Amino acid sequence: MFRSLGLLALVVATACLSACASDIPYAELEARYGGEASHYMDLPGDLRVHYRDQGNPQAEITLVMVHGFAASLHAWEPWVERLGEDYRLVSLDLPGHGLTRAPAGYQSSPEAQVAVVDAVATRLGLPPFVLAGNSMGGGVAWRYALAHPQKVRGLVLVNAAGWPAAAVDGEANSRPLVFKLLETPVGRSLLRNLDPRPLAGRGLRQAYGDETLVTPELVDRYVALARAPGHRAILTDPRRRSGAEPVTGQSFAAIAAPTLVMVGALDQVIPAERGAGFAQGIPGARLITYADGGHVPMEQLPDRTAEDLRVFLDSLTPAS
Repeated sequence: MFRSLGLLALVVATACLSACASDIPYAELEARYGGEASHYMDLPGDLRVHYRDQGNPQAEITLVMVHGFAASLHAWEPWVERLGEDYRLVSLDLPGHGLTRAPAGYQSSPEAQVAVVDAVATRLGLPPFVLAGNSMGGGVAWRYALAHPQKVRGLVLVNAAGWPAAAVDGEANSRPLVFKLLETPVGRSLLRNLDPRPLAGRGLRQAYGDETLVTPELVDRYVALARAPGHRAILTDPRRRSGAEPVTGQSFAAIAAPTLVMVGALDQVIPAERGAGFAQGIPGARLITYADGGHVPMEQLPDRTAEDLRVFLDSLTPAS
């Protein structure tokens, strides 16, 4: 009870220090965070998906990358810079994230996210591809591999969400405050209306682990994109996790694609034990643990993770 009261007091204090934050028009956000590499795809249901198709268009391997909760395709740019000469690299913003537009009342769900990834890949005419996902995006990636095994040439899970394990000691206390607020109606209401900046810096420092990486520019981008029209309503919708079929550790035995599991040992968002669980459940999966890595090792440790990914990609059997 006292812990709940303490959380409520913190929320109230945050509310007092914050003003209600209005939406930022998409035109302004696209000018700031789009650029020459950005493209937009209209999909059924009034979705306008922001994506980037970069790297070597003639490459034998295509890598599709899906970001985590409240993030955007910008999280993958360190890999794009290091791998673009040798691979085709496709990244996208899920509805409620980045520069992707969704209609009022849009309900996100794991199945809906998988459908968006599939629609983009189909529209681009991609051959069987390697699918990478970080955090929530990792959950999208392994669900996609289960739903569309014939389209997945390889799977890369980076601190992925969704391993069905019992809670790890201290997990509830170590999670960023934003996830605790999402569990209560009052917290969700506050997140939908208040300026996200007071929580963003703290949450990003926990996710990145290295405060030198949490620059003012990084915080500005997360805050601004969260204020895109309709994004906060989607991110705080309690129904966004509904509809997903329950899984067990045995569910992952059905994944036949070669799999690389990357885990940051210092992850404060998803405990390393959970992320590493996929290496046990997916047949033949390879596990790489970064002792100094946090929740987003592709951004924290871009050189090492890109090189490890290159080794994995080059080990794949050539496409028929």
